[in-house]
Amino acid sequence: MKSILKMKYFNNVGVMFCMIVMCSCNSTAQKPTTPAAAPQQIPAPQGRAIAVFAEGCFWCSEHIFEAVAGVDSAVSGYSGGKTVNPTYEQVCSETTGHAEAVMVYYNPKEVSYEELVKVFFSSQDPTTPNQQGPDRGSSYRSIAFYQNNMERERIQAEIDIVNKSKRFRNEVVTEVLPFEKFYRAEEYHQDYIEHHPENGYVQNVSLPRFKLFTETYKGKLK
Repeated sequence: MKSILKMKYFNNVGVMFCMIVMCSCNSTAQKPTTPAAAPQQIPAPQGRAIAVFAEGCFWCSEHIFEAVAGVDSAVSGYSGGKTVNPTYEQVCSETTGHAEAVMVYYNPKEVSYEELVKVFFSSQDPTTPNQQGPDRGSSYRSIAFYQNNMERERIQAEIDIVNKSKRFRNEVVTEVLPFEKFYRAEEYHQDYIEHHPENGYVQNVSLPRFKLFTETYKGKLK
């Protein structure tokens, strides 16, 4: 089934090989222009707050954020573009402007937005434009969405910290965008790692990325 069987390409000691997996979009596209609209507020359940981030494959992002103490859940979806109700196939075509993203539900009494921003920058390489690991295309670009000035300032402050730390060879290219709309991804993408731990991409990309995060992140995990 075309919507499920996709190709990811890996470079191993100069030898190209491929495996059939789902979370893949291999073409490249121009970055969409920054939305001019004011950021929208996301209605949250009582006592909870919501944050939205894009940092490559949403399977990985969902798994990472759900491991953080104070996070109730993370939902895979699409954000940052203009196409209404996009499908996975449309997003993979790199024509919608959307990136694979996660909507994070959290308890602000247990984990702050500022800490979630630290999680965001600790679990990816934010210096690779339109790429995260082996995944290439604008749908894999790094985006931190803000809903108010406080969130925007927290994001920018962390970018400054990361750049000054010289942790990466290049400077951060993460887009800082006002949140406009989030579209939930198809159900087979939700909690994909939990349901398909044997998947080739999960074994070779998602789980090693998660392991690296848990070994280097200084905050509290579940």
